[in-house]
Amino acid sequence: MMLTRRTLLASSAATLAAGALPAFATTPHSFKHGAFEVTVVSDGHLTLPVSMLAPNAPPAERAALLQAAGQTAEQYNSPTNITLIRTASDLILIDMGSGDRFMPSAGKLWDNLKAAGIDKAAITKVIFTHGHPDHLWGAVDELDDVVLPDATFYVGAPEWDFWQGDNATRGLPVERAGFVTGARRNFAAIKSKVKMYKAGDDIVTGLRAIATPGHTQGHMALALAGGEGLIVGGDVLTHPLISFAHPEWKPTADHVPDVAIETRKRLLDRLATDRSKLIGFHLPYPGVGTVERKDGAYRFVTIG
Repeated sequence: MMLTRRTLLASSAATLAAGALPAFATTPHSFKHGAFEVTVVSDGHLTLPVSMLAPNAPPAERAALLQAAGQTAEQYNSPTNITLIRTASDLILIDMGSGDRFMPSAGKLWDNLKAAGIDKAAITKVIFTHGHPDHLWGAVDELDDVVLPDATFYVGAPEWDFWQGDNATRGLPVERAGFVTGARRNFAAIKSKVKMYKAGDDIVTGLRAIATPGHTQGHMALALAGGEGLIVGGDVLTHPLISFAHPEWKPTADHVPDVAIETRKRLLDRLATDRSKLIGFHLPYPGVGTVERKDGAYRFVTIG
């Protein structure tokens, strides 16, 4: 099944009708990391077709992993975990969630920040890992006004070029045309406040961009200094079992599947070797854990 706004909304409606959605994670998860204070805030979750998860994998192996993850229905709930980093002089948001135009089960970031007593107006910088709806569309409100007008927005130059270029429409299935329209709408709204970054750049001292292409052509992750390190992984690793036990399987959401496989393997090896913490955008809330080697592959070990 292709990932489209129509199929996602249909999945959400079916699950809502069944009363199967869990309560939203409304309480932020905070911890110290070196000189930084890190907070994970939920934007809600996406309700997705299970058929998106590695459709070309061996059916028996895929079924066993899905059963182990408790995902035996036609849809599953994918958390959307957004990272907030406080430095001595900045409050930095990594991605902005879905806003109000993608799925009814997402777009909860601002409500959850407000409930926790965090003033969104205090956010000084926003870093986008990539331009998919659940990461970018929260940049504007229902009137297309910029939600954080005083912030500076950081977009990876390869990602910006992809969504603005002809390949965004030619290189994606026609069913995802709305993703291109939405990305261009949101980027246009923040264009005057955008700073481009590239792999290896320090957004601030101790927060460095890492090239992690494949999920999208210009996908970036962020590495935070301190201790053994911490990586905010965006959508490199999106499933708590499949992404780790079978990084070679191909979820349909990846734009360039073969490149995404190599990126997953490279990041997993780094995480397991360095014992760095990981925050996964779509891993079980709050998405914080470490990676261990297991049975010739890897496993995710939650923290907190």
